[in-house]
Order: sequence, then C-alpha cells, then structure tokens
Amino acid sequence: MGRTVRLRRWQREALERFEARPDADFLAVATPGAGKTTFALVAARRSLGQHRGQRVVVIAPTQALKRQWADAAAQVDLHLEHEWSAGQGALPRDVHGVVTTYQQLASSATALRALAVGSFVILDELHHAGDDRAWGDGVRAACEPARSRLALSGTPFRSDTQSIPFVRYDDDEAVPDYEYGYGEALADRGVVRPVYFPRIDGLMEWLTPDGTHVSASFADALDADLRSQRLRTALAVDGEWLPEVLRQAHRQLRRVRDDHPAAAGLVIATDQEHARGITALMRSRLGIEPVLALSEDPRAADRIARFARSDEPWIIAVRMISEGVDIPRLRVGVFATTTTTELFFRQAVGRLVRWTRGLGTQRAYLFVPDDPRLRLHAAGIAEQRRHLLRRREDGEIADEPDTLDELPAEEAFEQLSLFAAISSVAIGSPLLLAPADVASDEEDVSDDGEGVTLIELPVLPGAFDSTTGTSVRERRGALRDANANLARDLARLSGMSHAQVNAELNRLVGLRRVSEATVDELALRVERGDRWRRRLIG
Repeated sequence: MGRTVRLRRWQREALERFEARPDADFLAVATPGAGKTTFALVAARRSLGQHRGQRVVVIAPTQALKRQWADAAAQVDLHLEHEWSAGQGALPRDVHGVVTTYQQLASSATALRALAVGSFVILDELHHAGDDRAWGDGVRAACEPARSRLALSGTPFRSDTQSIPFVRYDDDEAVPDYEYGYGEALADRGVVRPVYFPRIDGLMEWLTPDGTHVSASFADALDADLRSQRLRTALAVDGEWLPEVLRQAHRQLRRVRDDHPAAAGLVIATDQEHARGITALMRSRLGIEPVLALSEDPRAADRIARFARSDEPWIIAVRMISEGVDIPRLRVGVFATTTTTELFFRQAVGRLVRWTRGLGTQRAYLFVPDDPRLRLHAAGIAEQRRHLLRRREDGEIADEPDTLDELPAEEAFEQLSLFAAISSVAIGSPLLLAPADVASDEEDVSDDGEGVTLIELPVLPGAFDSTTGTSVRERRGALRDANANLARDLARLSGMSHAQVNAELNRLVGLRRVSEATVDELALRVERGDRWRRRLIG
C-alpha cells in the first residue's frame, strides 16, 4: 500500500541536489509556507527505503512543533515518537525515530547520540542552535555520528556570535546548498500568498528618561534612542494609535472573511503584560474576545492548536507563534512589538504566507507602524514581490536582492527610567507598499502551483497496521491507553501497587519496560493482562 506524494518544482530540485550531495551535510533555505517539512520527510523516507533499520531524528525549535512534525511524518507513513525522553530506554523496534527540541537536546545529547548513529537527522530552523551555546554544543555532540544531516531554515541567517554546527559560512553568512526565496515562490504561483503592508503613521508625545517632553510623528528624523521611544509610545495600550490600528486591521479581516470565512488575524505583542493589555483593548473597543497564547501558560500550545482548527477571528501572542507553527487561515497581522530586527520581521511575515488550496486569490496584510526600520524591512519584501512576479523578456525570473542581515536588537529601558508615554494618535490612511505593481497576483492561480511532480513512496516495515488500516502511531496510542487502564484495574483488584502490576505485565510479555514495547508487544500485554483480570474477577 504505497503513498503518492506531490512535490513542487523546488522540492523536486532540492531533493535531487540533496541526494547527489558529496558529504553528510545539506542546508536548505526555503521561504515559510513553501513546504520544507514535506521536502525533508520525503528525503528521510527515501533514505530509509535504501538503508533498512536506519532511524530518523528530528530536532525542532519548540515543544509545540514536536507533535506537528510527528503528525506530518505520519502522512508519509513515518512513525516518529514526539514524547521521547532520555530516560525511556531504547526505542521500540517498530518506531522509525524521534522528535525532540534543541533545548531538550542540550541535556540529553549522550542519549540522543546513541540513536543518531547512522541515522537521518533533520535540523529544523537550525539557526536556533546559535541561540544558546549549550544548544549548539548539544547538536554537535549528538548528531556527529549521523549518516545524513539535513538542516532547514525559513530565512538566510548569519553567525555573528558563534558558528552553528554542520553549516558552511562565507564571511559569517550561512551558505545554503539550496535556496528558494519568497519572490521565487510567488513567481511559481499557488505556493505562498502575496503580503501587503499597510503602514500607519501617527503623532506621539512622551517624556524621555531625562524628563524631556518630545512630540514626533513617524516621518520625523530622530536618533536611535528617540526612535525606540517613539515606537514604544505608539504601541502603548492607553494611547489612541494602537486602538485605531486594531480597528483598521479588524475591518480588513472582515473583508477577507467575505471570501474566506475562517480567515483569522494575529497580533504580535511586545511582552506578556502588553498582550494582556491588547486583549482588554480588543474586548472593550471592538467587542472581540481574542485567544491569548502566552509562554507561561502550560495550555498555550493547546490553545494555539484549537485556534488553528477553529473559526475564531483573532489570536494574540508574544513569541508563541513562531517558525513552523502552521495556521494557514492567518490572513491579517498587526506588528505591535518593539522587536525591530529584520529576521524577526520576516518570521512574522512568514506566519501569513501559507497558501490554502481552493481559495484562488489570497492576499495577506501585515499592519505595521510607519517606523523607518520596519518600513525598510517591509520595502525589501515588497520589492521581491514586485520584481519577482514580473518575467524578463527572456522568460527567466529576475534575481533576488542579496540583502538579509539581522539588525541588532534594541536595548531595553531601565525599570526606573523617567520615560513615559503621554499620547499617541494614528494619522492618515494606511499606506500600502506598491500594491498596484502586482496585478498578476489578482489572477486565479492553480492550487497546485507550477511543475508539480508525483512521487511514489513504497511502504516501510512497521509503518502501517494492515489488520486495522491505521498507522502504527495511532494503533500504539490506543494500545498504550488500553494498557494504562488495564494496570489501574489490576491494581484495584489485586491490591498491588501500580509499579508491581506493571512489572508483572512486563514479565508476562518479556519486556524490560513498556516504553520499549512494539505494537505487537503492547497488544500481547493487553491480552495477558486481561486474562489476569478475568481470573481476579473470578
């Protein structure tokens, strides 16, 4: 029972180049929404077909992405354990691999290294390995014995502080082995959405840290400190700039929902207190109860997952909705954060670009303060959008601009600073960055994009349960639940502790620990345990 996978032109080209690589390492940089996950999993799947017994190890940036990777892997009959931990012992023989995070890897490098010997490693958003020295050290220690290391990134990245393992650099710039930019994806049509940037000007008043009164619009030339203070003032929840921008963004979302009823909006807040303030603002000014996703909330990942499946209009987050989080119904965004680096800005844009089949034209909108730094970032993306949607006379696609350097983060103000926002007012109509230049994105495009290739994937051992027609992952989950319920019943009926019951069940099946059990062994454990329960009931 084989699987047919649809690959876009870039995925096919990247796969061919990956399989012809001269050494173990390969870096693919592809714009958010282009299908990096599918490309990587097909590459892993084909490798496992050639190397029987090989494991797959996926390292993701966040906990929320572990389940997403496991779900995507199941679509190509790969069974990846996303709840793996170093203390669980060996992997069951019918599991193809694990999904972990860079943070988890830092403390479990030795255990993961044992799994990685001869394995196929996928390093998702590899630039995060440079966020913490221990993460980079963990990646190097754990992944060094792998047969293949496929690194992915949604944006080109630099190594300004420390180099990231398994990446080639040219003057601190990572050198990709394959690159597929936003402009190329737009030109291919049906891959990503064109994003527009309504820029909102304003008149802000504030007191500087030394008590000086300042009044300025975004058009006024200011030094770096005053620019940051002006942006903070505009984004203050007790001013009038932010409520007006939220009102305009919500009005735009209502228009989008006329053709895309489930379309949603995302507000990127500065910090958790700011996010709560925006929640209260939307409730009082717009009569909307947005979903709030904060990192301190243990249920945040579940909130995001429910929001992705729902038709609720708005979600507010700080950094919870980051690279790889897949919510294709996001069509409108509000950039309400003081983080102004180009890398972060492009990651925010990436939340809005994911194409949805069957909708035809799909413009997305990111409302931004008309701050000169953000204006520059937006203009760079709009320039790609304009020029790369045009065709040269010879039919080739124009070259991308060769600029993408991360700007230094703004310095935080001291807690006891005299800085105080006095007022902020949005002025003028939103300024769209050159929408008229992109008439081609108004055309109805093919849902499949251009150059789609069908690839047949043979069934792997342990991928599918032929008796039930379900994936091993689904079957394993059901059997683990059945084993847990059975152990509770046996403990109650026998008077033994849960540990004693589980030890006896393992002995009956010949297991060292239940976490190492295959699907067949879990089923046998249920069968033997049920016999024991019937004897106790008498």
